[in-house]
Amino acid sequence: MEQISTITEFLETSGARLRFFDMGRRVDKISRDRFLQFEKTAIPYPFPLQQQAWFALLFQDKSSQQEPLIWFLRLPLDEQGKLLQAARDDFMHRLIERIGEKMQADSEGQQLESALQDNPYSFKPKDERMAIFHARISRLLNAPPSRFYAHAQHYFSGQPGWEQWSFVGYQGIADLAARLDQDGNETIVASAITVMPAQPLIALCHCLENETLPRQITQALLDRVDHELQQATTDPGLLAAAIRGSARSSAQRPQRELISRILTSPGGNHIEILTAVSGRAWEQLLDAEIRHLFLERLAENSAGQEAFNLCMADLLYLPGMRQPILATVRDPNRSSRLSSAIGALFQGVTGQ
Repeated sequence: MEQISTITEFLETSGARLRFFDMGRRVDKISRDRFLQFEKTAIPYPFPLQQQAWFALLFQDKSSQQEPLIWFLRLPLDEQGKLLQAARDDFMHRLIERIGEKMQADSEGQQLESALQDNPYSFKPKDERMAIFHARISRLLNAPPSRFYAHAQHYFSGQPGWEQWSFVGYQGIADLAARLDQDGNETIVASAITVMPAQPLIALCHCLENETLPRQITQALLDRVDHELQQATTDPGLLAAAIRGSARSSAQRPQRELISRILTSPGGNHIEILTAVSGRAWEQLLDAEIRHLFLERLAENSAGQEAFNLCMADLLYLPGMRQPILATVRDPNRSSRLSSAIGALFQGVTGQ
């Protein structure tokens, strides 16, 4: 019998059905096979953040109607973005040891529920992240949305007045974003984006970044960006949120136009805008034109050389991003400003 060496295989011996979600860059589902390949170090983690894999593990007993059990875990990665096997083995050892201590519990569910007590690899997501996760899970499991959903839908329809945004629960906004294809929400949200205040729009965009966005909403975000860029003073937080909100758009052309217009604007070098691109919409950097524009603005970012270095290190760590970034970095037609920033980056690396 083959030895069980992965979290996936160990938990599946109980007969549970497992689901995996990234909790770092986005709240996004990871297939069971892809996660198992990652656990076996065959592939890097698809969405690394701070050289760690941040993920949720949801498992359900196939034979019962009990609520699913959820673990939030973070595991360190090596320089290639692959799982450090020593960390995984340490986690497994702690897990088995803890379950063994709890064998007198009434049920297996209780054993597993308490298995992460004092475990250094567990973490608690921020409240906003939890709201988004619960919205995604309720949709996945065909459960009803939270009690905040109807109020959020009412607000985004504009009926109570846009100034009433402070009374809208974040969970309701997350539920709305997770159900764009239900209850006429796509049209409601698209109409609201062009006129609503910045604060609720930013909250909405932080939820939308985890969803596949239809063209209608992407175009509404682009229209709002165009309006914002015409103002005497622009709000970098709103522009960064628009980039985040459109990050998973199915409409590639308006999404790229949105990013391009923001980056070419006078305030396009603001670090919040640039980290929105690299942290949430990084796939757009596979486009050579967007990538070149992004790196040029990053070289003159509002936070200086250290921010350039950190952002570059983060991008180079992402699977599939290293070669495109290095190709642009080596482009002989790059600006002298970008050349200087790259030189300072490599000087810092070699000087350590």
